[in-house]
Amino acid sequence: MSKTLADLVNFATSKAVTERYPTPADRLVRGQPEQHNTLHFAADNRFFAGEWGAETGCWKVRYTENEYFHILSGKSILRDLQGGEMVLEPGDKVCVPAGFEGEWEVLEPTRKVYVIYEEPSD
Repeated sequence: MSKTLADLVNFATSKAVTERYPTPADRLVRGQPEQHNTLHFAADNRFFAGEWGAETGCWKVRYTENEYFHILSGKSILRDLQGGEMVLEPGDKVCVPAGFEGEWEVLEPTRKVYVIYEEPSD
């Protein structure tokens, strides 16, 4: 079935609802950051696109999905389990492969646009 312009999702005019939630206690390292997510697009329960943000704090991450993101505002640090760090600032565009583990620390409230692909489970 052919798609039309009516099928496109423009984040600026999307009517998607923003969900706000606390970081799960079992993942917290420091602080109690609130996170928020606006899921603008989902397909086949494997492909997702939206906008995410969080307040200051630090938590453990374990990516089961492949993610591309573009930092819109704020400042964060992404750390791997070996202690390596990547500072994330506005304009940064990053791909995180499934299997990455470490910490996400928000130094200044951060917002990003993301695209996620979740591999089918075997």
